Amino acid sequence: MSATKKATLIGLTAVALWSSIVGLIRGVSESFGATGGAALIYTVATALLLLSVGPTRIAKLPRRYLVFGGALFVSYELCLSLSLGYANDARQAIEVGMVNYLWPTFTLTAAIVFNKQRSSFLIVPGFILGITGVCWVLGGEQGLDIEQMLANVRTNPLSYGLAFLGAVIWAAYCTVTARIAKGQNGVTLFFALTALSLWIKYALQDNTPMDFSIHSVVLLALAASAMGFGYAAWNVGILRGNVTILAGASYFIPVFSAAVAAAVLKTPLPLSFWQGASMVCAGSILCWLATRARPARATQRVLSQ
Repeated sequence: MSATKKATLIGLTAVALWSSIVGLIRGVSESFGATGGAALIYTVATALLLLSVGPTRIAKLPRRYLVFGGALFVSYELCLSLSLGYANDARQAIEVGMVNYLWPTFTLTAAIVFNKQRSSFLIVPGFILGITGVCWVLGGEQGLDIEQMLANVRTNPLSYGLAFLGAVIWAAYCTVTARIAKGQNGVTLFFALTALSLWIKYALQDNTPMDFSIHSVVLLALAASAMGFGYAAWNVGILRGNVTILAGASYFIPVFSAAVAAAVLKTPLPLSFWQGASMVCAGSILCWLATRARPARATQRVLSQ
C-alpha cells in the first residue's frame, strides 16, 4: 500500500471518531459548563497527544503554518466546543452540530475556487442539496420551513452563529494546510493552545461550578480521546493523503453523529431531522462524484501544490 493510501486510511478513522464528538461534548458541558467542559476536554486531549503523537517540534514548523494554521485551528475549536456548550438543550446541540457539518461542502467549494480543483456540473446540485439538508433539519417537524428555521435560529443566534463560523474556518484550515504545512503536523501544539485559550476565558468570564462524578469523568475521557486521536488522524490524512476522498467521506458524519448524539443525550429525533441529514449525505456523494470526474494524475498534481 502506498504512503498516500495509508495516510488516507488513517484520515478516514477520524470520521468514525468525530461521529461521537457532538454528543460527548454536549454531555461534558452539562456537567462542567460550556467553557470549563471544553477546557477539560482539550487539556486531557493534549495529554493524550503528547503520549501518542509526541510534542510538536516548533522549530520545524513553517512559520506561515504555525501562525495561520494555528490561528485557524484554535478558532475553529473554540467555535465548535462553545457552540455545543451554549445550546439551550440537547436537541438544539444536535441541530447546532448539523450546522457545523457544512464544512465539508465549504471545503470542496474552496478546493475548486482556491486550489483550482476541477469539477463537473454535479457540484451545483450537490452543494444545493447539502445546504437544503441543513435547512430541513433546522425547520423542525415541518421539514423545509424557512419561517420556522429563522425562528429557531433566533432562539440562540450565538450557538448557531458559532457553528456556521466554525464550518467556514475549518474549510479554510483544510484548504490552506496542505499547501503551507510542508508535511509538518502541529496538532499537539494547537490543542494545547486551544486548552490555554479556554482556561483563560474560564478564569476571566466563567465561574460555573464543575460536577465531577463517575459518569461525567467517563464522558470527559471519551470526548478527549475522540477529539485528540480524531484530529491526529485527520491531520495525517490532509497532510499526506487524498483530501478529496477525505472531504467526501466526511459527509457521512452527520447521520452517524446524530445517531450517537441521540443515544448519548437520550434525545429522540423526528423523521424530518433524518430526512435532512440524509440530504446532506446525498449532497456529499454528488460533490464527491463531481470532483472525482477529474483524471487521477491531474488531481494528484493539484493536491501536491
